[in-house]
Parts: sequence; C-alpha cells; structure tokens
Amino acid sequence: MGKHLPTADPLLRLQASITARDDRLLGWLYDHGVLTTDQIAAALFPSLDFTQRRLRRLTALRAVDRFRPNKADGGSYPYHYVLDQLGYEHVHAQRGLGPPRRDQARRRKQSLTSRPDLPHLLGGNQVFIDLAAYARTHPDTTLDRWQPASAFHEPGVFYREGGNPQMMVHGPTGLPRPDGAGVWTEHRRSVPFFLEYDTGGERLDILTEKIGKYERLYAMSTWAWPVLFHLPSARREANLHHRLAAVPGLETVIATTTAELRAGLGASPADQVWHLAGRSGRHRLIDLPYTDTDHDDEFPTQPASDRDGWAA
Repeated sequence: MGKHLPTADPLLRLQASITARDDRLLGWLYDHGVLTTDQIAAALFPSLDFTQRRLRRLTALRAVDRFRPNKADGGSYPYHYVLDQLGYEHVHAQRGLGPPRRDQARRRKQSLTSRPDLPHLLGGNQVFIDLAAYARTHPDTTLDRWQPASAFHEPGVFYREGGNPQMMVHGPTGLPRPDGAGVWTEHRRSVPFFLEYDTGGERLDILTEKIGKYERLYAMSTWAWPVLFHLPSARREANLHHRLAAVPGLETVIATTTAELRAGLGASPADQVWHLAGRSGRHRLIDLPYTDTDHDDEFPTQPASDRDGWAA
C-alpha cells in the first residue's frame, strides 16, 4: 500500500485562500459579532450572488458559520454570519494574539442566537455598514475606524495621559457606554463620532441620562466628539430635541437622524441627514463640528484578549 499524503493543516489551507476582503470581513465579525448576508454584500461585494458564493466558500473552509432566526409571524430572516473556530484562529494569528479557546465559536454563536437585543446589535452595525457601503462607491471617502460597544466597557478607556485621574475608574464617574464609535473621512477631512442606536424601546429620559454622561466626559477631558443618535421616527426625534432645548448650557455636540428619514430619502449616514441640537437644518456627517486634536493618535481599541462580555 502506498503512503497516505499528510492532510493539510486546516488553518494553513484557510490562510492560503484568504483575500484582503475576506480579512476585513473576518475582522468585522470578530469585533462586531454578527452580520447578515445583505450587510456583507452592501459593504464589501459587487453583487449579492458574488457574496453568497464567497460566503459558501468561507463556510466550507470553517472560517464562518451561519444561522437564521425565525420570525414571530412565521418564516425566517436572512442568514446571519458569525466566526467559526478557524476564523477565530485566523484573526488571532493575524493580530498576534494567543490561540483562542477551543470552544470560542460555539460560545459566541450560542450567545448571539439567544441574545434578546440582537436587532439592536444588527441595527447599530447597520449604520457602520452603510458608511462602508457608501465609501465603496464614492472615491476619497473611507470609514477609517469602527469600534464596537465592548471597546468602551473597561475602566479607564477614556483616560488620556495628563487627564483627570477619576477617569481611570469607569463606574463612579458615570461615563458613557456608546453603541460604537468611528472615524469618517472625506477628501482628507476626518470626523470622529460616538453612536447611540435607539430602537424606541427606552424611555426618553434614558436618552437624556446618556447625554448627561457625555456632558460629564466632555467636562473631565479633551473628548469632544459628536454623539450621533440614530432614532426610529420623526416623532421620537422631535421629542428628544424638545428635551435637549431645556438642558442649560449643553456642551455636547448632539446630532440626530431617523430611520424614517433615511428610508424616505434612500440616504446614507454620510449624507445631509443630521440635525444638530440647537441649530436648524440638516448637515452631512463630515461637516459636524468637533474639538479634539488627539483623535488621530489616541482612540480606544478592543483589548488584546477576546472577551464575550459584550455579547452577554
């Protein structure tokens, strides 16, 4: 009998098949948990058919896995993609991290499929996906950074050298926990921002409490980034601005838009859809004001060790 040829290492086989676009997708799934077929197609691929073919290949290579949540009224949603175990191993190798836990993919998938606020996570991710999709078809625009909510959960994440030492302790200072943050660039101008994605399920006073935490952050530090509130409806937006008008000496740059408005206009978050508190009209994302000379050098990043806390 002839000798059996050694089986190729699955990770090496995956890495030999990975493209730069695949790398970006796997990194996004590592940081942000889950994306749907439509989201992946919009941000990264020229067509839905192309996307589906590539995702089938990545699934066969065990880089990604997928699930389809059921709808309450019957049927199911599109496929939702998460990292499979080899995807974790690849990202850890690319980022110079230690090996992931052997059950990393199973634990994350289980957490996501049972997560009650999965629509909130997907909705927040959609805002960044829409920016990435805009950049894919508009030269001289880029989504330079996209940070998940988990990047802001550790104590001291907002601390900068020479800043207020109270910021080293997150809890007592009551600092914000945004749903994400990013840096958007057009024609060499960059605007950093925090995102608060609102589904309308929280009381309005919860939103104003969040703004109070941003006010505290701005008072204690050099962070002065616009805070984007993505709201479901015009009524919700009008009610929030009514409350903001009653806040004395508001320092935080608050900009709002709505899912209704964007759907009606077919508009991207990059477009002229942002209503600044205390001002009239709508503004493009790139034109929102901010004051922070450090944003290019200091930006909170995901801790090196992968954590499941954000998905709990």
